[in-house]
Amino acid sequence: MNFGVVGAGQMGAGIAQVAAQSGFDVIVQDVQQAFLDRGKATIEKSLAKLHDKGKLTDTPDAILGRIRFTAELQDFADCDLVVEAIVENEAVKAELFRTLGAIVKTDGILASNTSSIPITALASASGRPDRFIGMHFMNPVPLMALVEVIRGYSTSDETARIVTETAERMGKTPLACNDFPGFVSNRILMPMLNEAIQCVMDGVAEPEAIDGIMKLGMNHPMGPLTLADFIGLDTCLSIMEVLHRGLGDDKYRPSPLLRKMVQAGLLGRKSGRGFYTY
Repeated sequence: MNFGVVGAGQMGAGIAQVAAQSGFDVIVQDVQQAFLDRGKATIEKSLAKLHDKGKLTDTPDAILGRIRFTAELQDFADCDLVVEAIVENEAVKAELFRTLGAIVKTDGILASNTSSIPITALASASGRPDRFIGMHFMNPVPLMALVEVIRGYSTSDETARIVTETAERMGKTPLACNDFPGFVSNRILMPMLNEAIQCVMDGVAEPEAIDGIMKLGMNHPMGPLTLADFIGLDTCLSIMEVLHRGLGDDKYRPSPLLRKMVQAGLLGRKSGRGFYTY
C-alpha cells in the first residue's frame, strides 16, 4: 500500500512512523522544509528509543527508508490512502480535501485524523464522500493502541473495511463510531478536562491537587490538567468549541479560564507553560 500523510507535526510524524514500521511505503507532506525536518527528527528519535528497547522488527534505517518527505501535494497522486493530520480547523481541512480530491487517484481513500470536526462535512468537500472516513489516532501514535474509525453519512462499506484492515495491520485496535461532534473519545474526555480547568478558575483546588485526586482516586495515569497541557490548550479549546456549537448544549461551554490562557499564549507543553511550566 502507498500511504500518504499530510502534516509532519506530532500526530503526522507518529502516523507515518507506524505506517512505515508496518511495511507501507509512506509519503509525508508539509508546507515548509523546516516542518519536514522536524518531523523526520521526531521519527528518528522515536525509532531509536524503540530499537534500544528491542521493540522493532526492522532496523530504524530500513523503516526510515520507506518514508519520503515532500512539500508537494501532487506527490500523493498514486496513494491508496491519504491521512490528514493538520491544524484542527474545519475551513483549512475542507480546502485541503478539495485539493486532494482532485489529485489522488479516483480509487484512493481520503481520511482525516480530526479529533472532533464532522466527517460528513469534510467528505463533501473532498468530492468523494463514499471513499472518505475518519481515522482518529491517539497521541503518542507509536504507543497508543486505539484508532477511532468514524464513518461519514456516505462512507461505503468497502472504504470502512479497507481502513479497518489497514489499522489492524498497523498494530492498532480500530473501534467504530458514528459521526457526531467529538465522536466518543473527545465527547467524554474534553468535558472532563474542561471541568478540571473550571475547578482551577473557581478556586476549588490547586492544579497539583486536582491532578493528584484524579490520579490517586480514579486511577488515571495522568491528571486532567497535565493531559490538557500535553494535548495543547488551544486544541482543547477548539474541540470544546466544536462540541458546544455542534451539540448546542451549554454543558460543553469552554471554561473562560481556558479561553483566557489560549489568548495569553499559554498553550501547555508546546509553548513551555500552561497549568505547569516546562
